[in-house]
Amino acid sequence: MSGIPADPPPFAPFPRESSERIYDSRWCGLRKDRVRLADGTLQDYHVFEVSEAVCIVPELADGSIVMLWQYRYPHGRSHWEVPAGRVNPGEPPLAAAQRELLEETGHRAARFESLAGFYPVNGISPHYAHVFVARSCARVRSPNPDPTERMSVHVLPPGEVRERLVRGDFQDGFTALALFQHFARRPG
Repeated sequence: MSGIPADPPPFAPFPRESSERIYDSRWCGLRKDRVRLADGTLQDYHVFEVSEAVCIVPELADGSIVMLWQYRYPHGRSHWEVPAGRVNPGEPPLAAAQRELLEETGHRAARFESLAGFYPVNGISPHYAHVFVARSCARVRSPNPDPTERMSVHVLPPGEVRERLVRGDFQDGFTALALFQHFARRPG
């Protein structure tokens, strides 16, 4: 049994007095909720809606890690990432992880292990990311990225990935958090 004490009890949610749709697309939505604060005043709260996501740390049998060198349009830069993507409506997160791994890297895994998921921007969104380690990956085909994705697949030794992680080279939050969890649970 862990010596860490239990969390305090959760706070009661703010009562929502109204909700208005501001924007919807197949990628995201924005709504404006009017909530009643503890002192009785009303406050607008804007909520950015994005479907759940998965991110995967693909590990080969020798411990090497499959990484993507990927271009991201919103900031116009290329950087290192682990495979990640959206969970389709009705799709289990594990199935989404298997699909994204194959699509983005051309690899399949012998088994998947769940790591702790997270809310990447919980101050403005209920968006949730499920994290997996894909063990004993093997390349079975060429990657098949979406037309909006520019990426190349690279296999990096675990020592290099760990060094880059600690040095702060991974600027993508999904990648950094998934790799920190992976290395925290990896022997040696």
